[in-house]
Amino acid sequence: MSNRITKLFGIKYPIIQAGMIWCSGWELASAVSNAGGLGIIGSGSMYPDVLREHIKKCKKNTNNPFAVNLPLLYPQIEDHIKVIIDEKVKIVFTSAGSPNKWTKKLQNKNIIVAHVVSNLKFAQKALNAGVDAIVAEGFEAGGHNGIEETTTFCLIPSIREKIKIPLIAAGGIGTGRGMLAAMVLGAEGVQIGSRFVVSDESSAHQNFKEYILNSSEGDTKLTLKELTPVRLMKNKFYYEVQEAYQKKFSKQELNKLLGKGRAKKGMFLGDLEDGELEIGQISGIINEIKPASEIIKDILNEFYLSKKEAQKIIF
Repeated sequence: MSNRITKLFGIKYPIIQAGMIWCSGWELASAVSNAGGLGIIGSGSMYPDVLREHIKKCKKNTNNPFAVNLPLLYPQIEDHIKVIIDEKVKIVFTSAGSPNKWTKKLQNKNIIVAHVVSNLKFAQKALNAGVDAIVAEGFEAGGHNGIEETTTFCLIPSIREKIKIPLIAAGGIGTGRGMLAAMVLGAEGVQIGSRFVVSDESSAHQNFKEYILNSSEGDTKLTLKELTPVRLMKNKFYYEVQEAYQKKFSKQELNKLLGKGRAKKGMFLGDLEDGELEIGQISGIINEIKPASEIIKDILNEFYLSKKEAQKIIF
């Protein structure tokens, strides 16, 4: 399987594991890269020294390309960039902010830059900033999301029509059928997050993984749009947010309710009541914890089978 995405990143399959906070450390990233995809270390929940440690461990555990996800609104962004450059990371996925300031600096250090967007306007800005690839993420995705609520099925063809650089689809993809559909719509690769949260190598707490396995359709909702839109699983904290809306909380009051460290509390420490549980809509069809390598095999097998089935369609 060879296309512009596999050639750009030097990988075997155009499957990218999303750089998720509290879930994607060196163990998951190296496992995905060893299986032929592109593993990504999620730096958004790491201090610079912790990020350096994860990069070093990832290097020791894979000889294949891997990347670091870099949220551009991170308060210690310059320290993170210094670590990335010092450790000679070859690929960076930027998100949550404008790519204008940092893209050329990273590229001047021979770093490939992909940027995550949620709409066509931001895709055009990323193109103008000179990024090497774009990740178009529909609002089915877990975690922080686009306020427009554009689905992946609508977003990919919209961006593909206007943007000609390599395009990766994200949001609601966790199967081979989903991967095939995304590529038919115009994507050249897929970024998958939620499915890899429920992997052996994910650093998510076991409680969170099992909570996902027991979830079903409709158990996630996009909320807190006044702050930063985020897709959450329904739990005690989620319902407290809904109650706050009914009481017409101000933005400041919502921020106070959210507080600090809720994502870590829920996803990493396993507090299923008061923690923030970020996961995508695809969680409703995840029913097994597996090694990352098996997840990739399953996706590829279903992709090729679905491709054969599609070729039988006659009009």
